[in-house]
Amino acid sequence: MRVDRWFKRRIPTLTLSYLAKICRKGEVRLDGKRVETSSRVAAGQKVRVPPLNVEAPRAPAVKRPEQSEADARAIRDMILLDDRDLMVLNKPYGLAVQGGSGTKVHLDGMLQSLADERGERPVLVHRLDRDTSGVLLIAKTRKMAADLGEIFRSRSASKIYWAMVEGVPRPAQGRISLYLAKGEGMGDNRLPRGRHGMEERRDIEKMRVARHGDDDAQHSVTYYAVVDKLAPRLSWLSLKPLTGRTHQLRAHAEAIGCPIVGDPKYGHGDEDRRRRADPNRNIPEGVENKLHLLARRLILPHPKGGVLDVTAPLPPHMKKSFEMFGFDISQRDPILDAPEE
Repeated sequence: MRVDRWFKRRIPTLTLSYLAKICRKGEVRLDGKRVETSSRVAAGQKVRVPPLNVEAPRAPAVKRPEQSEADARAIRDMILLDDRDLMVLNKPYGLAVQGGSGTKVHLDGMLQSLADERGERPVLVHRLDRDTSGVLLIAKTRKMAADLGEIFRSRSASKIYWAMVEGVPRPAQGRISLYLAKGEGMGDNRLPRGRHGMEERRDIEKMRVARHGDDDAQHSVTYYAVVDKLAPRLSWLSLKPLTGRTHQLRAHAEAIGCPIVGDPKYGHGDEDRRRRADPNRNIPEGVENKLHLLARRLILPHPKGGVLDVTAPLPPHMKKSFEMFGFDISQRDPILDAPEE
């Protein structure tokens, strides 16, 4: 465990900046040696904790029993797979995975409702954007979270996404390899959302295509395949990301000229200009203005043996669109033929 997490678990009111300061001064020691906040503490090692200047811990906030039970019930309704070590959830559209500025309701907070008598609670293994639906992996212990995290880092997990995009990419199957970096925000973009009817601020960060060597540029690779199409307006893509960059699939879809339907951030711009430039790309009436992106399937080795292979159903707005255009989800997914590296 990292030194900062070791302290946070034992002294919750200790700030990270104060801990970093006393580490720099050499007041914190691990087996007699100086440490940084990112140093690792292993079982059996001795940590020297100096006299600390910290506030008295505040009384824990009392959770309303009905809210906790409502969260637990909501999570149970999302479960696609559940065993003694992990859960796989079907995250709905619009639910944030983690908290942020103005985000009052999020899955990470809801997981507290499943904490045991010792306070141990399920842990997120990976993340999805707020408006991306589908497969989300949850570990029931920190040890399992670490084991699953290592599987993701080693790229032993295979992820398949489905998207409905504007236009039809050419060629029908391909590999997108780009460098992505953080770009400028797209404004405050507030929408009513959440259990309490409060306005929650969307994540405003946008990724941009960068060049190798640019500051913060990270390499990103996605395989894609057209499963079906309503040419020239729309197509159904199956996507297989080999890397896991922020907004990777949304930025890649925009980069090949086929932004994901319902994406307010990538590839839209001035709608009037778009209509004048290409009237055939107009979205047909009846398609809901929601992000048409689904984390469809997750395949990875289970740390306790065997293979974990879970598929999520289409969210209601995508199901409606697929039925409208006659897209048959029972057909074979061509992305299964894409390479693993």
